[in-house]
Amino acid sequence: MNGARVLVTGGGGFIGSNLANHLAADNDVIALDDGYLGTPENVNADVEYVEGSVLDDDLPTDVDVVFHLAALSSYAMHEENPTKGARVNVEGFVNVVEQAREDGCDTVVYASTSSIYGDRTEPSPEDMPVSVNTGYEASKLARERYAEYFHNHYGLSMAGMRFFSVYQGMEEGAESHKGDYANLIAQFADDVANGRRPEIWGDGTQTRDFTHVDDIVRGLELAADHELTGIYNLGTGEQYSLNTLVDRINEALGTDVEPVYEDNPIPEDVYVHDTMADSTKIREATGWAPEISFDDGVEMVCSQYE
Repeated sequence: MNGARVLVTGGGGFIGSNLANHLAADNDVIALDDGYLGTPENVNADVEYVEGSVLDDDLPTDVDVVFHLAALSSYAMHEENPTKGARVNVEGFVNVVEQAREDGCDTVVYASTSSIYGDRTEPSPEDMPVSVNTGYEASKLARERYAEYFHNHYGLSMAGMRFFSVYQGMEEGAESHKGDYANLIAQFADDVANGRRPEIWGDGTQTRDFTHVDDIVRGLELAADHELTGIYNLGTGEQYSLNTLVDRINEALGTDVEPVYEDNPIPEDVYVHDTMADSTKIREATGWAPEISFDDGVEMVCSQYE
């Protein structure tokens, strides 16, 4: 992307601010955020920061491209207030896209979730059957259906990106503002580096497809460049257990900190135990492939504590 006017909702948050800062080198970027998990401190000076909600009536949607990343982004947030979760994640999505459409914008890239695949020890393709077990998953699947409507009825380019376990690290970048909602790589590295025992829910055999935020940002930009429509996975296609994660962090930091194993507070019938992406579709459409391996990513996070 070059010379475009861009709106990033959730632009003060973790992924949003990384995207906004990256795009601002060559584009006119507006970051919209309500301050819940985002902060203006996360964005560079060349990004225009607007404090506001995706539910507002007069949004800065007179742009060429909208990246809609704003969301209540966890199981706990939705269970605490399902109505608020639906308003922000579904009504907020429709509100942003409709205002953008009325302002002449026809390219939208938005965040969905890989959680709707459920437990998968094999790569998850976008066309596999999915179901929802939580309000968070329901809200993201609703986005995908509304995106289908906006494409079929109005001809908008609507690319839904299913992210897989995105991380960066607590010490560097915007993930520190998420606190307990930060990725487990960031939380565990911060614990071990500071002499705390990381807390694992369950036995630590659960696995995640850990994907560095830099790779996510490249995928989002490519989706806009190619004006994609449909659903696309952004993940590495590899999965590592939480026990392995703690071992690798200890190796990188030269420490020997044992985790603490606790009962999982999330009900077993809704907890996603394993995730792994099949990213064939985005690779064939844009040439995207992850550039940061799991080992390199852990080293990058741990190097922040040197």
